[in-house]
Amino acid sequence: MTKWQKQIRTWIGRYFDLPSDVMLDLPRITTIGSIHVYIENHTGLLHFSDSEVRIQYKQGQVKIVGKDLGVKMMLKEELLLEGEIKSVEFLPEA
Repeated sequence: MTKWQKQIRTWIGRYFDLPSDVMLDLPRITTIGSIHVYIENHTGLLHFSDSEVRIQYKQGQVKIVGKDLGVKMMLKEELLLEGEIKSVEFLPEA
């Protein structure tokens, strides 16, 4: 997406009072303490182990590090992880 397209999307989002995660194709990540992570608007699960999960979104990846991680629920664009969450990192597109 070009810089001009991002600016237009940002302006439209503000004008119509739309959430930026919808307008800019960003993931929405909600944590509940350090035991649950709920991720919306992703494009796929790339890597899964009990200590690390990597999820693709349109502009890069999200890396979640923890202990005893497990998938509680997985839908097309939604994912609920549980376990002991230690960090959530955004990795830019390579």
